[in-house]
Amino acid sequence: MPRFYIETDLAVDVNVQLTETVFHHWVKVLRAQVGEKATLFNGQGGEYDAELIDVSKKSATVKITAFNPDNRTPAFTALLGQVMSKGDRMDYAIQKAVELGVSEIQLLTSERCEMRLKYDRDQKKIDHWQGIAIAACEQCGMNLVPQIRAPQSLQDWLKTDLPESRLVLAPNKENLNPLADIHNHLALLIGPEGGLSEQEIADANDFGFKNWCIGDRVLRTETAPVVALSILNHIIVK
Repeated sequence: MPRFYIETDLAVDVNVQLTETVFHHWVKVLRAQVGEKATLFNGQGGEYDAELIDVSKKSATVKITAFNPDNRTPAFTALLGQVMSKGDRMDYAIQKAVELGVSEIQLLTSERCEMRLKYDRDQKKIDHWQGIAIAACEQCGMNLVPQIRAPQSLQDWLKTDLPESRLVLAPNKENLNPLADIHNHLALLIGPEGGLSEQEIADANDFGFKNWCIGDRVLRTETAPVVALSILNHIIVK
């Protein structure tokens, strides 16, 4: 069945009018007819089976028939601190991080950050990235939508209340295993295309981040969260 995120309260045996976005996608684009079924979720936990019971020119109504509490989240909760990049690279990083179960994404700026949002465009861009996160949840089956947090500087973010386990993708000159005592609630810092500066890495270390070097290859900023979260999904099991 198709899956749709809908910004409204849901409950079994209740009739719900589809939002404009879901109506357009399911009824107008996919040409759904009365009697067809879909899965709806609202980001508050779990998902609902819905049957289309009425369709008009500009609206449609469904009946909620069942509830499934499964959120399909990984065994860990990861706060991703991602330094912003331009173009499709940021879209890709957000999409794949969500598919791999990240719980929250904090947009960051740093010394080598390519992107500086202008104030009047900030919210439009953040809404765009939030939409990518929602679409990724629709595709992958996750029912809790990660929040995309407004940009802040790396220095300011390091001073916030972060999870006890903290990892930064950076050279590990001491060749220590940063995953040896990792907890299932963690913060993951990914630098920009040009990498974090040595001073920024040192600052992250001062705030408890452990350097994590994944192999001998240099990963692109949009590839790094995909590889890191894939590894974490593998080693932290339920």
